[in-house]
Parts: sequence; C-alpha cells; structure tokens
Amino acid sequence: MCGIVGLYLKTPKHGDELGRLTAGMLHEMRERGPDSAGFAVYGAAEATDKLVLLSTTGETDWEQLVVAMGKALSIEAEALPISDHAVLRIDGHGREARRWLIENAPDVTVLSEGHALEVFKGVGDPDAVAERFNLAGRTGTHAIAHTRMATESAVTTSGSHPFATGADTCLVHNGSLSNHNRLREKLRAAGESFQTQNDSEVAAGFLAWRMREGDDLDTALKHALTDLDGFFTFAIGTRDGFAVLRDPIACKPAVVAETDDWVAMASEFRAIATLPDVANAEIWEPTPAVVYSWSHAA
Repeated sequence: MCGIVGLYLKTPKHGDELGRLTAGMLHEMRERGPDSAGFAVYGAAEATDKLVLLSTTGETDWEQLVVAMGKALSIEAEALPISDHAVLRIDGHGREARRWLIENAPDVTVLSEGHALEVFKGVGDPDAVAERFNLAGRTGTHAIAHTRMATESAVTTSGSHPFATGADTCLVHNGSLSNHNRLREKLRAAGESFQTQNDSEVAAGFLAWRMREGDDLDTALKHALTDLDGFFTFAIGTRDGFAVLRDPIACKPAVVAETDDWVAMASEFRAIATLPDVANAEIWEPTPAVVYSWSHAA
C-alpha cells in the first residue's frame, strides 16, 4: 500500500520548519506502511560533495573505509557517523566515489550523493525512524518521505525508500513496475549502478540516466510515461526542483495542495491538513499522465 509525502517550499518562510512539517506529514501516513520509512531532505548546497551511507551490518569501520577510498581515488574525505548511517564528505568526485563504494564495500549501501541531498531510512515504525534521524530538527527547501508496506520484497533498510542513484536526484514511489528487470539491465549497460532488487530503485536510476543524458526533469518524466510499465505515483526531488507524476491509469492515490509559500503532495489529504495556511490552499487530485513540477531555478 505505502504512503508518500512531499513538501516543497516556494519561499523561505517555513525553511526552519521544513523537517518538523515533513515529520508531521509522515506521521499521518504511518498506517499505510508500518514496515519501514525514510526521508530525503534538500538543504543549502554545500561546496563539498556528500554521500549518505548505510552500514548493512551495523559494524562498518567508517574511518578505515574513508582511508581506503581516499587512497584509491586520491581524494580527501571524512565521515560523520549517525546511528548505522554516516555522512561522507569528499572534495568532488561524488559519482566515482559512489561507484567505488558499491564495488568495494559490500557491507555498505550508498543512500544518496550530491551537494544538497541527504537520505536517511530504517526498518520499523515511521515515527521512530523520523525521531532516530532527527527529521523534525532539519531545515532546508524541500523534502520527500515514504512509509512502506513491503508486499513484494524483504523488509530491509537498503530496500526501503527513498531511492537516489544520481546526484541530488531522489524518488519515492507508491505502486509497482512490471518491466524493472529488463530496464535494470539496459541502465546498467548505460553506466548505472544498482544495489537492491527494488523496482523503485530502477525508476530512480531511469530518471538519473535521462537527466545525465541532457533531459530536464519534466522531459525525463515524460519519457518515464512511455518507458516504465506498471502503475505508479512518484514524488521526485532534484537540487532545485520537485515533481509529481502518476501513470496513465492512476490507481494509486495522490492529492496536491498549493499556497503562495509551499506546494505539498501526499497519498492522503490528512497529511497535508497539518500544514500552515492549508485553509487557503488550492487542492486537487493530479491528473493521470500529467507532469506537475516546481523549481527554484531561474
């Protein structure tokens, strides 16, 4: 079933409240997916590239890993552990670092890479996951989050949403894709790297690939309508943008609301009802096969 939420701040008015407001939205979706949860927050872009890593064993020696990667790639790096995650900051070469970690650190999953994006996730109650990684205390410009009911795969942190395979590009998904195995092999041939069997990671990889090939977000999502088979509601984040897309049948629920200060989407309106000034929001159900997007880019 799953539940997804997204909050995009059009103005800086609620920037200091982004995490708290997103945590409140996620709380309202917890009954749609009690197995696991995760969130992605976009803060101010930093000068250094950063990767968020998950230790699948809970015993990764982050210092040793940083030293080994630094020597292999001739880069400077430092890691800040947070529970079984670590935020790794490096002096550029984010895509190369992600690939090196996937190929050389079998006890690590790379959750995100970029200058503005951080992804955290875990198994269990969504409220507990949000509290564990201090979602309520985070600030920024936009965020997406997901609660998961695992109907087709094992309940693991690595297999939980959000998924990010490209720089500052992230996706949460409610639904199921039927052609993900074939598409995964096509994307691997094009240079994508995958770490799970989750179909949603393939969707994230598809968008990252299209955008590396030169598509803007809207164009990449229009390609998704023709190249992804199945049913889906997506909420997508990029460094500057946010988008919502439903497949042409649109059997998965979604609602969008917009004010002068923010735009939000959720699987159910009760998540949006917690937001400030919602009484003055324009509220609608996204039309199937129509890309809705917002951007801070000039």
